[in-house]
Amino acid sequence: MYQYTEYDREFLRSRVEEFRDQTSRHLSGELDDDEFKQLRLRNGLYEQRHAYMLRVAIPYGVLSSAQMKKLAHVSRVYDKGYGHITTRQNIQYNWPQLAQVPDLLAELAEVDMHAIQTSGNCIRNTTTDPLAGAVADEIEDPRPWCELIRQWSTLHPEFNWLPRKFKIAVTGALSDRAAVQVHDIGLRLVRNERHETGFEVWVGGGLGRTPYIGQVIRSFLPTQHLLTYLAAILRVYNIEGRRDNLYKARIKILVNSLGIETFKARVEQHWAQSRLTDDTFTQADIDALKAQFPSAPLLGQLAAATTTEPGTDQHSSPITQPDTDTDKRSKAQPDQMFSNPLFNQWYSVNTRAHRDSARRIVYVSLKAPGQPAGDITAEQMDTVAELATRYSLGEIRTTHEQNLVLAHVPTSDLFELWTELKKARLATPNLGRLTDMIVCPGLDYCSLANAGTLAIYDQIYQRFDDLDYQYELGNISIKISGCMNACGHHHVGDVGILRLTSSRADLHCIVS
Repeated sequence: MYQYTEYDREFLRSRVEEFRDQTSRHLSGELDDDEFKQLRLRNGLYEQRHAYMLRVAIPYGVLSSAQMKKLAHVSRVYDKGYGHITTRQNIQYNWPQLAQVPDLLAELAEVDMHAIQTSGNCIRNTTTDPLAGAVADEIEDPRPWCELIRQWSTLHPEFNWLPRKFKIAVTGALSDRAAVQVHDIGLRLVRNERHETGFEVWVGGGLGRTPYIGQVIRSFLPTQHLLTYLAAILRVYNIEGRRDNLYKARIKILVNSLGIETFKARVEQHWAQSRLTDDTFTQADIDALKAQFPSAPLLGQLAAATTTEPGTDQHSSPITQPDTDTDKRSKAQPDQMFSNPLFNQWYSVNTRAHRDSARRIVYVSLKAPGQPAGDITAEQMDTVAELATRYSLGEIRTTHEQNLVLAHVPTSDLFELWTELKKARLATPNLGRLTDMIVCPGLDYCSLANAGTLAIYDQIYQRFDDLDYQYELGNISIKISGCMNACGHHHVGDVGILRLTSSRADLHCIVS
């Protein structure tokens, strides 16, 4: 993962002290609520239903064991002993005290973490495939490109006050596990007929009260032009996006009001004018970033297959696809597969093929019975951190399905890992099944919500708790939102539930 430099760390320390001063002035009455609002939002701090909520950035969903341990510590000291994994691969704390937030941020900075631009009308956390760098269907690891975008977009002077929030997703695989089509900008690494690598660029996607699937604005963008082309898109949006109506201020509204061809023409015009003067990068810059995301050391023969696993296609979401591969790429199955049916069940449902035949990708389910979807306790965080150190090169991934991933587990260690995960209630074998629901916090926490979501989640879970029944139903996704903002992604579930009031809900079903 990306290693912060001393320059990066000094920037974080300075940012914390700046926010400490702003918070102190607000508490003393020098800054009123409206003046402080934009300052706290730029530092990820929301005023929610019962308390402040801090959203901590996890860039492209990658964490070290040391960072996860720090998150556990923060949840104990500054919150109520747990955190919530979001659909943008970040983590939220729902109960911090305002006066303590600068201290909390200072502790995060000790492990190269922050909450910058996790809120506000700016470029938010860039998300990506949680299996990046571990799967065989990958054209190229997207994480260095995500890091490039992160560095470029952080406090960008031109794009720090956009009409509305702006979200970018990047994928490098044939299977779209990053949902690029429902982002403001979606980037897919592709190869052209000359076998050159570039980006297919999607624009204008998004959910919320006016859901749109994005449209392709450029089918092949050479990689060296990534930042200048992103700047051209953002410039058109920044100039022409609506600022008079909060609900019509997203780029998806602009793209669909102009039409994709008109929007593209305006982007191309700006790009032609600015591509030689905009921020750019050298091949040495991207090579240096790529060097910070090395492949896991090979333990076995590299998987020869470079296509998707059976049951997926290049635009499918993995969470709704069955893992039907029978290890044609690897015969290195644990012996316990044939002697322990519970382990066999977990292996079949919660693990995926790795590009290295002697490793396996493990999903850590945060959807145990009686546990709110996406919540993880401090004790569980510590456990995951320790297990990642022992079994997965000290690295943890968060997913937009509100689970975790240990991406590089040796097959020979799977049984021991499963045993430890079971003790911590992190081994529920329900990945992609009915109880693996995406659920926003709803009215229990969020000031924007119309109704609660957690009680509905509990009722569905209790009704369909039988795993054998879930397996008979096959892969099915349920996504629940507590308001029109669609933080639960209800539009794209096999079954989507939008709670309108405490007594009413809209039910969306996708039939394919």
